[in-house]
Amino acid sequence: MKYTYPVIFEKDGLQISVSVPDIPGCFTCADTIPQAIEMAADALAMMLAHYEDNKQSFSPPSPIENIKAKDGFVSYVLADTDLWRKQFSEKAVKKTVTIPAWLNYKAEAAGINFSQTLQQGLKKALNS
Repeated sequence: MKYTYPVIFEKDGLQISVSVPDIPGCFTCADTIPQAIEMAADALAMMLAHYEDNKQSFSPPSPIENIKAKDGFVSYVLADTDLWRKQFSEKAVKKTVTIPAWLNYKAEAAGINFSQTLQQGLKKALNS
C-alpha cells in the first residue's frame, strides 16, 4: 500500500526534526534535507505497516494547507508499506544453492549451519 502524508521538517539545533502530525509518535531526525525526507518515508512506512499488520485504524492525511511549520517547511512524503516490509522483513525465504560435493561433505562433518553461514556471507558481501 502507498500513502502520502504531509510531514513537518524543522531545524532543531544542528539537525532537522521530522514529524507526521496525523500519525501520533511518528517522528525522526536527520542531518540533511535529503536524509530527512528518506527518514520520514521510512518512519511513516514503519508506523503504517504496524497499523496494517495489527488491523488498527489510523487517521487519513490532513490537507497540507492545514499543517504549519514554526521554523521549517511542510512537504508531502510517500510511504510504501509493501516495499518497507520487503526491505526489513525477517521472514525466512527458501533458496536452493549448489556447492561442490567435497565442500558439502566437509561442512556437514564440521556441523556447519548452512543457512547461518550463507546469511553471514551475504551480509559481509553487502556490508550490512
